[in-house]
Amino acid sequence: MLLRPLALLVSLLAAVLAVRAEEPAPVSTAAPKPPSVTVVPVVSRDLVARVTVTGTLVPRETVVVGTDIEGLRIEALLADEGDRVEAGAVLAKLSTDTIEIELARNQSQISRTEAAIAQARSQIEEAQSASIEAEAALARTQPLQQKGIVGQDVLDQRVSAAASARARLASARQAATAAEADRAIALAERREQELRRAKTDIKAPTAGLVLSRAARLGSVVSVASGGLFEMARDGLIELDAEVSETVLNTLRQGQRVTVTLSGGGEAVAGEIRLVSPKVDETTRLGRVRIALPPSDALRTGAFARGSVETARSTGLAVPQTAVVVDERGARVQVVRDGKVETRAVATGIQSGGEIEIVKGLSGGEDIVSRAGTFVRDGDLVTPVEEAAGAAEVRT
Repeated sequence: MLLRPLALLVSLLAAVLAVRAEEPAPVSTAAPKPPSVTVVPVVSRDLVARVTVTGTLVPRETVVVGTDIEGLRIEALLADEGDRVEAGAVLAKLSTDTIEIELARNQSQISRTEAAIAQARSQIEEAQSASIEAEAALARTQPLQQKGIVGQDVLDQRVSAAASARARLASARQAATAAEADRAIALAERREQELRRAKTDIKAPTAGLVLSRAARLGSVVSVASGGLFEMARDGLIELDAEVSETVLNTLRQGQRVTVTLSGGGEAVAGEIRLVSPKVDETTRLGRVRIALPPSDALRTGAFARGSVETARSTGLAVPQTAVVVDERGARVQVVRDGKVETRAVATGIQSGGEIEIVKGLSGGEDIVSRAGTFVRDGDLVTPVEEAAGAAEVRT
């Protein structure tokens, strides 16, 4: 009787074990994969910091050529806009008809004064002889009068004759002086007319490039009409640019500049000639003058852009997007063993889309290419190298 319940219990236990054997085994759950982030390696590069300036081409020094002669007509024009001329080159000629007439009249005045001088000198010689003779006669008469040989009336005649001779001599000398003064005036007038005649050739005071010509053939010149020609001294044209006061502090005289002209063409190599010591109080802009070599491609008034190299360095470089800057300073996110580490760094110059790291990183470390966007300090990540094409676009 006891064996039957025991057999029933064994068969029931066997059935339960068979059911459990047919149940599927439980599936194990794996940990999720950390998010992927793009990383770039820290590498050493040659970095060049540049500043871009824009402005207008202007003459380094403008020379206005005019005349101080009034009332003469322009009879010839020998230079036009765009001509390069040497110092002393004749740009225009004025008529000399009236000046030649004045010179002829002046010559007759000079001849008349020279004749007056000759006549006065002859009168001086004559008066001087008469004066000597009268003085001698007086000298002979005075002792005779003292001895009573001649009377007082004779002595008085000799004294009067000597005085008259002296007066005639003085008058002749004054006439000669007046004639010589008239001749000096006539000669001065002649020099003035000759100077006016010389000025009828309007010459370039310096070598340079003719920028504009206001002179017109047949027009009558006047001082009030202003300059007849405008020149760029020595043909030098430069870039007059305005830059912000922060950029102005990075510019120095003598720095090399690559200037690109409007309309394209080859770039022109120049250098900074002048950095203005003044900043406009309203616009907060300062002026920079960039000297350029003479070239037919330069046109005053044209727009141009200059690129100035302000610094050069060789060091560790990272993308600017990998650096976060706030009130605590500059920081980057380093990925080490799949974990993000925020690290403070010291930055140097910027070049294109990259920035120099002078302290805080080592070459070969991987950093998050866009710091502070998706991950924070201590996050686990899956680093993914940035594609070469993307790096070239960024650079």
